[in-house]
Amino acid sequence: MFYQLRTLSIALVFSSSLLAAAQAQEVAYPEKCKSAQDMAAKHEEMMKSSAMDMKMTDFQKEAMDGMHMTMPLMMGGMMKDDADVSFVCGMIAHHMGAIEMSKTELKHGDDDQAKAMAQKIIDAQIKEIGDMTKWVEAHAK
Repeated sequence: MFYQLRTLSIALVFSSSLLAAAQAQEVAYPEKCKSAQDMAAKHEEMMKSSAMDMKMTDFQKEAMDGMHMTMPLMMGGMMKDDADVSFVCGMIAHHMGAIEMSKTELKHGDDDQAKAMAQKIIDAQIKEIGDMTKWVEAHAK
């Protein structure tokens, strides 16, 4: 019995530390990627109005809120005139969406394996966003 309680205690501490680490990790969308805000704002407005018509659980609402935040950025980034900059800016926003979805899993999910995958995604996406942001700063005009 002591072994089971000790294992449960370690698992709870590990899960809590994963959630705290995910919440502490934030990323910013590079200024050089921002463009076409009118189109992005129209998309965001359309998505919000359609989502308001649906009944959602807390985790679904949080996941949708994350998508509402990143979709306009992705659309705006994809409107860059340079194909390489457009791709990288779009991918930064796409990765930000993956982070938001993963945060929702860490907060609301019950399965330890799914939560571990979510943390792995957060860690990988943050690194990749950092690499892509450096590239944008060096290459975008």
